[in-house]
Amino acid sequence: MTPDTRDWLDGLREFAAAERLARPPREPTERPDAAAFVAAQRAVLAAHFSTWIDGSLLGVLEARRRLAAADTKGDRRGGLDPDPAVVITTSPAGLTAIEAVLGRDDLFIADIRPAIACVREVECRLWCIRRPDPEHHRHVNHWSWIKTEVPKQRWPAFGRHRLGPHESYWLHRTGTSGAGEADARACHLWKWNGATAVLLEPFIDEAVGRL
Repeated sequence: MTPDTRDWLDGLREFAAAERLARPPREPTERPDAAAFVAAQRAVLAAHFSTWIDGSLLGVLEARRRLAAADTKGDRRGGLDPDPAVVITTSPAGLTAIEAVLGRDDLFIADIRPAIACVREVECRLWCIRRPDPEHHRHVNHWSWIKTEVPKQRWPAFGRHRLGPHESYWLHRTGTSGAGEADARACHLWKWNGATAVLLEPFIDEAVGRL
């Protein structure tokens, strides 16, 4: 990791910590099912993070090194760092989930942990306004979060998976950018029934990405 990347990563961590002190993440305590609602999100995200770190992260880093080696800017200032920061962006529930995964007694995690920052998406966006990195010179980004309030105008697209009374759809959105051939994005359809989250269909095609 270059000194410039390390400075950028340390700055992101400090900025995110300050943001959480100023605007602490809020849990949906007003919901009657709040405890189960948050616990289910954490479980879904923890399972994803564990699978991604164990099965995909090494490949992402290897793809990034190949991309950096092919970068026409080479080692000049502004070129791609072959050992980038790994920025994991997620929701408040996801922060708890990823920290638990990264707390495992694991040699690979111990080796890569100094390069990882786990932040909320808004924290990353605000930091990148201050210290832009639009071409991912310093970092790769992996995101994983759950849209728990899917607009009802989208529900007909998922009509093959009918909902019961008081049930709702969740969209688990995840992906990676900044790693060249390992870049990817996916969306998985879940439902929430007030007590548990149930996977309805993995890898759905999101025709309307902004809703």
